Amino acid sequence: MTRLSVEMLAADPVESITSAGHAQLGIAVLAGIAVIVLLITKFKLHAFLALTIGSLALGAFAGAPLDKAIASFSAGLGSTVAGVGVLIALGAILGKLLADSGGADQIVDTILEKAGGRSMPWAMVLIASVIGLPLFFEVGIVLLIPVVLMVAKRGNYSLMRIGIPALAGLSVMHGLIPPHPGPLVAIDAVKANLGVTLALGILVAIPTVIIAGPLFSKYAARWVDVPAPEKMIPQRASEDLDKRPGFGVTIATVLLPVVLMLAKALVDIVVDDPENMVQRVFDVIGSPLIALLAAVLVALFTLGRAAGFTKDRISSTVEKSLAPIAGILLIVGAGGGFKQTLIDSGVGAMILDISKDWSIPALLLAWLIAVAIRLATGSATVATISAAGLVAPLAADMSTAHASLLVLAIGAGSLFFSHVNDAGFWLVKEYFGLSVGQTIKTWSVMETIISVVAGALVLLLSLVI
Repeated sequence: MTRLSVEMLAADPVESITSAGHAQLGIAVLAGIAVIVLLITKFKLHAFLALTIGSLALGAFAGAPLDKAIASFSAGLGSTVAGVGVLIALGAILGKLLADSGGADQIVDTILEKAGGRSMPWAMVLIASVIGLPLFFEVGIVLLIPVVLMVAKRGNYSLMRIGIPALAGLSVMHGLIPPHPGPLVAIDAVKANLGVTLALGILVAIPTVIIAGPLFSKYAARWVDVPAPEKMIPQRASEDLDKRPGFGVTIATVLLPVVLMLAKALVDIVVDDPENMVQRVFDVIGSPLIALLAAVLVALFTLGRAAGFTKDRISSTVEKSLAPIAGILLIVGAGGGFKQTLIDSGVGAMILDISKDWSIPALLLAWLIAVAIRLATGSATVATISAAGLVAPLAADMSTAHASLLVLAIGAGSLFFSHVNDAGFWLVKEYFGLSVGQTIKTWSVMETIISVVAGALVLLLSLVI
């Protein structure tokens, strides 16, 4: 991601920002974030517009000429979209093919056939985690809700006993595991290694999802004992299909990009020679772009053609997958613009300077900043992007592993206590037919558990690696 150095800024009118005192910069940051929060929460403005206006406000409060603030925002927006926009698009295509081909239904049905009784919550975690890898959180919820309702009703389970594990699986994937937008942007911002972040993210995600999912669901079911609401279960994609992909090939397709990226990380560690031909090959096939592109190309055949899709149907599916992510791309891009405005204003240097005398660990600082922005804006993505911009300078002297842990600390903080200013809160409330209080006692507490457990695990890992 494009970053202007202090030396470059010194010959520039933006120098007036970098030479400003800590107090003025601190006020400018708070004012910029306050503008974003106010516009999102009070005036219900779209996050893209709020981030754009907040970035310009930050520059103005920091004393930057308007043209320089615009230039910083535009550079950050462009570089962020260039860095992660294609990856988000490829992830959306893969998710759409998985859903429309009946591949997701095949995964669900196969696992449910093998599960029953006490193992059902664990099966729901597995289903949500696997399906959640290529899907955005909201899409995953819409896809899994019919399954959650069906399982709860068919097996006479408490809705929370089944629903909480599924939500936990989706949420952990969304906050910690690339190729989801938040982790990708944070990786790009702090210059972390994607493969190492993915490996450590999975290591953190497994115990986190167990605690926040099946284990917590026991208590959530006691606190809020509600049956599956009597509503019409949406038609499943596979009900319109004559055939659908097999379980094994579907799982292999979904996990292909993960395997390629992890293989690259492993080869980098074992070989550790940039001139080695094996490492050079894996550097290419394990790059996020190639790994996701390969998965999409494979999915066209293993999912699309296996479901009997014609070439026109496949083309239509790909086209339909891209329209819903326009808003996500704009939000992520604007978040990158806000991050670049923070960097160019000298906020990163200020945080480095101030934090030198702090006893608080950098990872804990990153988690706390993400928590504060999450509570204020309600958006995990906005919290991740903003926090990554603020703490990116702290990664400069970190090892590869610790830079990845910084990304995970930000991701963990971004999930803290979802409440009434979060769209996900209302999505869960309406789908499960809960009251606001019931949603807080289940969904909000679950999100907090994920955030705290993942944050604690990241700190523990930092002590041993």
